[in-house]
Amino acid sequence: MKHLISLKEQSKEDILAMLKLAQDIKAKRNNNELTNYLPNKTLVMLFQKTSTRTRLSFEAGMTELGGHAIFLDARTTQFALTDFTDEIKAVMRYGAVLMFRAKKSADVITAAQTNQIPVIDACSEKYHPCQALSDILTMAEHSNGIENVKKVVWLGVENNVSNTLMLACAKLGIKFVIVTPEIDQDSVDEELNQQALATGMVERTLDLSSALQNADYVHTDTWMNMEFFEEGKVKPEFQEEYHRKKETLLPFQLNAKLIDTYCPQAKIMHCMPCHLGYEISRDAVDHPNAIIFDQAENRMHMQKAIIVWLLS
Repeated sequence: MKHLISLKEQSKEDILAMLKLAQDIKAKRNNNELTNYLPNKTLVMLFQKTSTRTRLSFEAGMTELGGHAIFLDARTTQFALTDFTDEIKAVMRYGAVLMFRAKKSADVITAAQTNQIPVIDACSEKYHPCQALSDILTMAEHSNGIENVKKVVWLGVENNVSNTLMLACAKLGIKFVIVTPEIDQDSVDEELNQQALATGMVERTLDLSSALQNADYVHTDTWMNMEFFEEGKVKPEFQEEYHRKKETLLPFQLNAKLIDTYCPQAKIMHCMPCHLGYEISRDAVDHPNAIIFDQAENRMHMQKAIIVWLLS
């Protein structure tokens, strides 16, 4: 049985197969053709964390595939009252695929190890394979083929998104340059790092000029924790950490000046939500090179492909 957890378990051929499927499904939709791949199939969507794009893209995508999606907010269920493994086994009896937005990747792995139905990690503290694969689709579109993408640069903080995008790029032979003064320690997976590094396609540096030279795509993600804020103001207990993060990371902000100075050919990427003034500026979001909203839409198209691929 296939699962999508971290991309460690997928080969280059698997990634390319999902990319081709996503392109085909999207092309049919754009031609107003039916994409009724999964009639009478149900996707169970379990959320332990809040979401905008993940819920919308999976739910809309499953509808377009001719199936149905059920939304479960873990806070309104009985997971907290019983053994997790028992409860997840019962939940999986109601669907063909489990999509799990989890606080801990260990819970996603536990669900997958029951081998009842395919399981998708739809964002945990270590992995975000749906975002990574969707970004591969977006880059393939804007470069007229994924084989034409040579260099991707990641700015800000190493985290769950950079983990899986790094591994996807490395497996596809795309150079992935990480320009980050800080690592989200909860996201660290040494096995994943070693798998990516073994390809010879990963580079780490703090030199923005050399990193951005000849970049095809520059990507970032949020690095300011939203729990720091209340009604738009920094809470007193987080003042010190807020200012430390801002001082450390602001030099690595993705903004128009950076792109125009070092890599005017590069496309600007962000997986959203954008925290303006921190990891990205307003002029970067509005820049002619920005493809951020294409990324957001492609979550739906790639996730349709993921579900179909898992059930094939």
